[in-house]
Amino acid sequence: MVNNNQKDSSFPQWPEAAQTLMALMHAQGEVARLSEREQLFSSLLVSVNAVLWAFNWETRQVLYVSPAYERIFGRSAGLLLADYNQWRDSIYPDDLEYAERSLAEVLHKGAVEDREYRIIAADGQVRWVSDKCFINRQDEPGQPVIIVGIAEDITDKKQMETELHRLATTDVLTQSSNRRHFFECANREFEEARVHGSQMAFLLLDIDDFKVINDTYGHPEGDNVLQRIAECGRGSLRRGDLFGRIGGEEFAAVFPGCAPDMAMQVAERLQQEIQRLSFSHDGQTFGITVSQGLTSLTGEDDSLDSLFARADAAMYEAKRQGKNRIISA
Repeated sequence: MVNNNQKDSSFPQWPEAAQTLMALMHAQGEVARLSEREQLFSSLLVSVNAVLWAFNWETRQVLYVSPAYERIFGRSAGLLLADYNQWRDSIYPDDLEYAERSLAEVLHKGAVEDREYRIIAADGQVRWVSDKCFINRQDEPGQPVIIVGIAEDITDKKQMETELHRLATTDVLTQSSNRRHFFECANREFEEARVHGSQMAFLLLDIDDFKVINDTYGHPEGDNVLQRIAECGRGSLRRGDLFGRIGGEEFAAVFPGCAPDMAMQVAERLQQEIQRLSFSHDGQTFGITVSQGLTSLTGEDDSLDSLFARADAAMYEAKRQGKNRIISA
């Protein structure tokens, strides 16, 4: 007969206190391993130069924000966790509407990965962030809608993009639009004027006897003349007008929405400002003049080239008539 009370000898028989001790030691080991994992996770979060965050959409509460928030935003994470408006208050005012609207788009898109906006750090610096966000979809009804995201500081990238754009679109010597950029913008204005039936004027300007200036006073003085001409252009033209250097000593301007008589007034103001310029070199003082060709958009113009050709012909007519004048065509 088998004794049912006899315990299986394949398992060691430990006293109850010993079993409790072994269970405690096992639990202590698990706690130690868990603590190591938590320390590793915390170290990773501290080292990552991006803000990880979680947000409850219904309650408008920030549930979590990683340590990088205080480095990038320069603000207290505790205050943010207590009040969601701390995030709103940190956003550059012009970008607030976009930042909030793009955040809401995640509800029907599931993810929004192209959010870029500016923030004002605690020290007053304006910085750019790329703030990707994703929705935590819950299959069970009644579960809270949690949005998670990652925000990175892209200020250096934006500054580099701005500098590259400046180099690609700006004449290095005069800081005016270069030829390519000027004509890109001018063609856009031409198309806008054609679509809306609005007025537009086109101006070409060439420095009189510029070769004599270079030969007499040297190329550095010639560069100075070009720079001063550009300054006159920026100071004399209206807000919204285009101005650029399109050749060696040749500049061009476009006056959107400008009637012919107003365009002539702007050209005359520019002519007068240039005539007032005075230059000195080795004790010698000299001035400069320019010849300008001006034209306006007509119903027969099917491209900007038509205006350019008329303004160019008018400018050379101004040269033939004695220079230092404006000819309208």
